[in-house]
Amino acid sequence: MSAQIIVRKVVSNVRTSALSGGVFDDASNGGDLSIRGLTDAILESYREEESIIKIEAKNRLGDAAVGELIEKLRELIFAGFFSKKSLKSDSIEYYVGELLEALSYQLRKQIACALQSIGREDDAVKEAGDVTGAFLSRIPDVRRLLATDVAAFYDGDPAARSPEEIILSYPGIYAIMVSRLAHELHMLGVPLLPRMMTEYAHSRTGIDIHPGATIGHHFFIDHGTGIVVGETTVIGNYVKIYQGVTLGALSTRDVQTLRGVKRHPTVEDHVTIYSGASIFGGDTIIGEGVVIGSNAFITKSVPGNTRVSVKNPELQFRESLPMCNVEFSQDEFWDYVI
Repeated sequence: MSAQIIVRKVVSNVRTSALSGGVFDDASNGGDLSIRGLTDAILESYREEESIIKIEAKNRLGDAAVGELIEKLRELIFAGFFSKKSLKSDSIEYYVGELLEALSYQLRKQIACALQSIGREDDAVKEAGDVTGAFLSRIPDVRRLLATDVAAFYDGDPAARSPEEIILSYPGIYAIMVSRLAHELHMLGVPLLPRMMTEYAHSRTGIDIHPGATIGHHFFIDHGTGIVVGETTVIGNYVKIYQGVTLGALSTRDVQTLRGVKRHPTVEDHVTIYSGASIFGGDTIIGEGVVIGSNAFITKSVPGNTRVSVKNPELQFRESLPMCNVEFSQDEFWDYVI
């Protein structure tokens, strides 16, 4: 049934209800428009803009379902950290099996919904089952990568007291975990769901990593707020990124011609990018061992083992303030770590 026919049916039902109940004829609660008139106006807008309504859908994706899925995956990956009961070595097999059963059911359902959302309805259920099996088989590899990330956090942040603290409290490791899981689904051709997963993490952490981005092992995000990693970004191994960093596209003009094109930079191994730096362009390569200082704006490739920094700003002091004549100096500010 088309959205237009459904909306007409809804309008008819609303009008019938309005005549029988009388509440829609009361203009006193609606200012210039009665409730009935406002209802008609909104339904008319539904007819005009059918692309942003969803009526009589059998299955729907939503934040609640995506959030529940992520939490179950986190429970599986970091066993014992987020489970509702303490795990014991003699019962962990049953715990993992039960969790996998629940995850398998949820994943098949959500992946089928995602496939149906783009019109692939005929084989959605079967395809969802195949993809779910392939995705779950990659969990051990994802866990191995995340173990290197936790190690990178511990080695890179002197404020971290233990791996447990990182897993339980660091927003960066949460965002990386969701990104790695969403990337696997993205690589398996699942539409919509991977992006919803990373945007869910984005809303919780302030870290925006597109599921299409490729990220190597030992990835470290410190603080994290305001980080943006674009779809076609490639990040190597042992890379450190601080808050406010953008790995973006150089241009968003002629959007339709840019789909599927590499628009975002490549960051090679052992690169450190300090807070507020912006790096743009699909042809931009940040070579191995490069250190990029805070607030740098880069649109061209940087050769390996190079240090890039913004010239230190000149600080001015008003003479009327106490101690104004004290000389003030500071080193290059880009390598200061909070």
